[in-house]
Amino acid sequence: MRHWLMKSEPSECSIDDLAAAPSQTVAWVGVRNYQARNFMRDEMQAGDGVLFYHSSCPQPGIVGLAEVASTAYPDATQFDPKSHYFDPKSAADAPRWLHVDVKLVRKTRLLALAEMRAAPALAEMATLRRGNRLSITPVTADEWRAALALLKKPG
Repeated sequence: MRHWLMKSEPSECSIDDLAAAPSQTVAWVGVRNYQARNFMRDEMQAGDGVLFYHSSCPQPGIVGLAEVASTAYPDATQFDPKSHYFDPKSAADAPRWLHVDVKLVRKTRLLALAEMRAAPALAEMATLRRGNRLSITPVTADEWRAALALLKKPG
């Protein structure tokens, strides 16, 4: 089993949106970065752990735990001209963009970005590296355990 940190802007899909979704599962649509797409396509498996992270908001940070609920499959938004994620260069017979489904495990307290940066056990976490803008990053087993331990502490 692998672990991932997946960022979502709350205005796109918040932890509350995930909790309210049918079967508490959403398709992780709209990824338009090849490296993040490749993580979904080549490495993610159903059952992998996910740190659900709110980004581009007043208080960014981890807000819940989820799991990958499917293998990668074509993101239909790439074919919809009305979608913000439309890609006119993507063809139905050779889709450029894929996504996975993500299922809620549980909401957590906010583990704020500042608290993450202050934790020595998370110092090498990919999402905390200067210049990192990926919406999906791998999380090591040690980082996963450290994040879970931090989430158990009062905020």
